[in-house]
Amino acid sequence: MPLRHKSAQKRARQTLKRTERNKKYKTSIKSSVKNVLSQKDKESAEPELKKTISIIDRAATKGIIHKNKAARTKSKINKHVNKLK
Repeated sequence: MPLRHKSAQKRARQTLKRTERNKKYKTSIKSSVKNVLSQKDKESAEPELKKTISIIDRAATKGIIHKNKAARTKSKINKHVNKLK
């Protein structure tokens, strides 16, 4: 059923665009976190950690993920990297 109002049609278009953009961000966050967690030694994990934290912070700033989720995720990957030798 088509939407009746022009404003409703515009909202639907905007929602599709935003959903697509947010999906890209969330996918990049997930793959980046997996990349950090898969590292076996601290030297290789450090640069990956830095990149991942930057991606997570950017997403939280833009409102793609909640700031508490960002903090929780950063804490988790930091803890993992600190355990490595």
